Amino acid sequence: MGGATVYMFPGQGSQSVGMRGGLGAMTTEQKELFSSADAILGFPLSALIDAGPGEELTRTSNTQPALLVMGTAFAAALDARGHRADIVMGHSLGEYTALVHAGVIDFKDAVRIVRKRGELMEQAVKDTPGTMAAVIGVERARLESVVQVCVGSGVIEIANFNSSTQMVISGQAAAVDAAARMINDGGIGRAVALNVSAPFHTSLMKPVAEEFSRFLSEFEFRPPRVEFIDNVTGRGEKDPANIRDKLVLQLYSPVQWEKSVLTAADAGAGTFIESGPGTVLSGLVKRIVKDRNIISGEKLLKGG
Repeated sequence: MGGATVYMFPGQGSQSVGMRGGLGAMTTEQKELFSSADAILGFPLSALIDAGPGEELTRTSNTQPALLVMGTAFAAALDARGHRADIVMGHSLGEYTALVHAGVIDFKDAVRIVRKRGELMEQAVKDTPGTMAAVIGVERARLESVVQVCVGSGVIEIANFNSSTQMVISGQAAAVDAAARMINDGGIGRAVALNVSAPFHTSLMKPVAEEFSRFLSEFEFRPPRVEFIDNVTGRGEKDPANIRDKLVLQLYSPVQWEKSVLTAADAGAGTFIESGPGTVLSGLVKRIVKDRNIISGEKLLKGG
C-alpha cells in the first residue's frame, strides 16, 4: 500500500519482563542504546527488562525509560530494514520516543526526562493509591455518566480516548474500582485493569506539573524533522516551544489517540507500524481506520 508511513510508539502497559526478545538479534547500535541508558540511570535497566522482577519494571519511574529505550531500539531496527517514518506519534509515554525519532530531543536527554517524569508521577500519588482501567464497548456519553456516578468515591476522569468504543478511566483506586464494577456487573461493557502504577492523565498529576515544566526548560527542543502529532490535541505540531508546553499539559490531560490516528490518515498515511513491544496500538488503529496497512513491529522483525 502506498502513502506515508507512521511509526507509532507504545506507552505504559506494553512492558513485560523479557521484552527485548522481540527485537531479535540486536545490532551494536541497539546494544549501545541500552548500555547508555544503564549509565545515565546509574543502575542496570537492561537487567531489569530482561529478568525483572515484574513489580520493579512496572514502577513508573522504571517503566518509562524502559519503554523509551525499547521503542528507540525498535525504530532503529525498522530503519535498518529499509522502513522510513514520514509521521511519528506516541501513546502517552510513547510521545517521548516519537520526539527522539523526530530529532526534537536527544535520546540521552529523553532518558533523563522520562525518569524524572516517572519519579514526579510517583511523588504525586504517594499518599493516594491510583490506578487505570481500559473500558471496552461503551460509548463516550455512557462512560461520562458512569464517571459522574462514581466521583463520590474519589477522583476519576477519562484519561484516554483511544477509539469510539475503547477509552481509559483513571484516578483514585476506590473510584476507578467502583466504575469498573458498575460497568462489568451492570452489563454496560467491559472494564479491565491496566498494568500501570499511577493514575496518569488526570488532575492528580497537576501538583507536579510546575516542577516538570522547570525541568524540561533545561533541555534543548528542536523542530521535528518529520511530521509529529501530539497527544493533547491530536494534531500536528512543529514549534519546539509548543511541544515542550504540551508535554507538561499531557501529564494531566487525556490522550487524544483516536484524533491522532485520524489526523495521520487525513495526512495520507497508508502504513502504521507499531515501533515497540506488543500490539496494543495496532489493535486500536484497526478500530479507527479500516483501509490502511497496520503492522506490529515485533511481527515484522520476527518475519525477517
